[in-house]
Amino acid sequence: MGTTGMMHLHATALAGLTIIETQSIGDERGCFERLFCEDELATLRADLHIAQINLSTTFARGTLRGMHYQRAPAAEAKLIRCLRGRVFDVAVDVRKGSPTFLKWHAVELDASVMRQVFIPEGFAHGFQALTDDVQLLYLHTARWESGCEGTLRHDDPVLAIHWPLPVACISDKDRLAPLLNAGFTGIEV
Repeated sequence: MGTTGMMHLHATALAGLTIIETQSIGDERGCFERLFCEDELATLRADLHIAQINLSTTFARGTLRGMHYQRAPAAEAKLIRCLRGRVFDVAVDVRKGSPTFLKWHAVELDASVMRQVFIPEGFAHGFQALTDDVQLLYLHTARWESGCEGTLRHDDPVLAIHWPLPVACISDKDRLAPLLNAGFTGIEV
């Protein structure tokens, strides 16, 4: 996709899902890195507005969180950065009518690598901790609304996500999410 100042944008096979590499500027004092710039990210979305910022801490390697998405009117895009540890981060296209419907893409996010992922509306998201003591920073374009939340099963055979580790810990809500069936045609974005 190209370079926008301090950010390098890399498209994936799933339209809108973008890997962002940032640059660190350093000297004897330390370093500085831009994590978000509305102007630089305008190629992803004009007027990209951040409505909520969340911090997720995961204690143990192998823990799995997800696969979550939000339906309209609370559909959200997310910009995700690993601040501590390392994760296997997965996005699944659940956009109704998308040519890549139910396809997934994974990226390893590592606190020591200057990389983040932009996940547009209409994607389910989840991750597996590859190390103990992981922290992820989430920037959301919409507030979380419980009535708009949807969950896909991490082990749904329709998705066939290849998680790198056995699942050591998962919430009941995520573990008990229903499997996909022919009635699921995606969400409007």
